[in-house]
Amino acid sequence: MPPDKLGTMRLRIDFGYDGTDFSGWAMQPGRRTVEQVLSEGLGTILRSDPPKLTVAGRTDAGVHARGAVCHVDVDDALYAALPGRSTRSPREAAVSRLGGVLPGDVVVHRVTIAPGGFDARFSAMSRRYSYRLVDEPATLDPLRRRDTVVVRGPLDVEAMDAAARKLLGLKDFAAFCKKREGATTVRTLLDYRWHRDADGVLIGTVLADAFCHSMVRSLVGAVVPVGLGRHTEQWPAEVLTAGRRDPGVTVMAPHGLCLEEVSYPPDEELATRAEASRAVRTLPVD
Repeated sequence: MPPDKLGTMRLRIDFGYDGTDFSGWAMQPGRRTVEQVLSEGLGTILRSDPPKLTVAGRTDAGVHARGAVCHVDVDDALYAALPGRSTRSPREAAVSRLGGVLPGDVVVHRVTIAPGGFDARFSAMSRRYSYRLVDEPATLDPLRRRDTVVVRGPLDVEAMDAAARKLLGLKDFAAFCKKREGATTVRTLLDYRWHRDADGVLIGTVLADAFCHSMVRSLVGAVVPVGLGRHTEQWPAEVLTAGRRDPGVTVMAPHGLCLEEVSYPPDEELATRAEASRAVRTLPVD
């Protein structure tokens, strides 16, 4: 929930980044991370210590984002002082000044005052990721080599799409997650589909209420063998039902993955959604 402390406000920050040269989102001693760079940039323009950030999706090393969202709680006076002597609003000044201090692989799109009840992580309704594959190495656009993964062998995109759709719904995705102590692996997979674009690139779209660690890359790794003809369209669903990690499922390379969008409910439902998201999810009992 937003802070109750007098004189503070919560900001929503919409941003994107090229994850190639980052060790993921989360702060790590001695490593360059998106959280560290963005927090230090905010500290610079606010003339304060680097603030604590809460993000909607904690990406791994090498994963990209176009539609990332985080929130930060800041002092009212520091925010109001951002325009200096200019006629810009504080939010306009925040975006402009962050653009001047952040490296080129992080871009802040918008800074807004968050509505009451907003929590970047827990208020989110869904996260949408994309994954890019090329199955003919000679067609790879060299300018896209940092966000496209090459697979050796022709892929049947229709078979991959059919297999992906069999995984939809509220399920325990333990077979596709790296288990973390005390964390649930129950998620609602809202959409998972594959298509081939005009350039021959295979694009996977994965939409869920939330994701556990390595889930998206494992979901991709579950349908690639189907596309290669090594398993039937039923196989990924069988792995899911078995409930344990299968050596046939490869956790795909991170650079093909991009966080495209985080969706939120109407403002009046933000607090309720955050409260519901904090509850440990379980499967319904028959």
